[in-house]
Amino acid sequence: GEGNADGESHNRSWNCGWEGETDDPEVRNLRERQKRNFLTTLALSQGVPMILGGDEMGRTQMGNNNAYCQDNEISWVDWALRDENIALLGFTRRLMDFRRRHPVFRRRRFFRGREIYGSGTRDIAWLTPAGTEMTHDEWNTGYARSIGVFLNGDEIPDPDPEGRRITDDSFLLLFNAHDAAIDFTLPDEEWGRVWVESIDTNDPAPRDASPEYKAGAQVRVETRSIVVLRRDR
Repeated sequence: GEGNADGESHNRSWNCGWEGETDDPEVRNLRERQKRNFLTTLALSQGVPMILGGDEMGRTQMGNNNAYCQDNEISWVDWALRDENIALLGFTRRLMDFRRRHPVFRRRRFFRGREIYGSGTRDIAWLTPAGTEMTHDEWNTGYARSIGVFLNGDEIPDPDPEGRRITDDSFLLLFNAHDAAIDFTLPDEEWGRVWVESIDTNDPAPRDASPEYKAGAQVRVETRSIVVLRRDR
């Protein structure tokens, strides 16, 4: 973790502030949060999520991406990790169940960037932390590290196996890859009047009651975290 300012920033980004194993709770907490961030990003992306066996319980090949001929601890699966990382395993199970229950994350066709069934909003929209739609210039802003994604559950073009229309809840996905917390402003009521928190990778434990936010409210997304909000019908 030594070096100039640029080197220190690079180290914090890739190694969470320390190279290799450490007992530093801040570094360890960030690494666990990054695991949840990667799993959440993958699980809520369109298409088939390709998860390497063991990712759900923190398995690693020590950075070796070509371990097919390594008949040793690099490629073996240590099933004790299942108990050691029970919190990550539980989060992954809840995450995959969440994906299974919501077809808006499992579309079989490309987004069109427009409304299909007259819901009043498009099937997808990209938002700034200020709650406004991203402009062409904002897409090219090199320092931007945060973005919001609106997925419209009323604009899914795929029919079910019986040919019936599929509808789902609508969601806001708030991504913060910055090294500081950001307050996202929720968009106007045309996108949704009330939003209920479904996932927060900074606080992944199951909750009895989830926070609710009205249109225009601010939602704190902690450093390097993802918050998923469901539109309350």
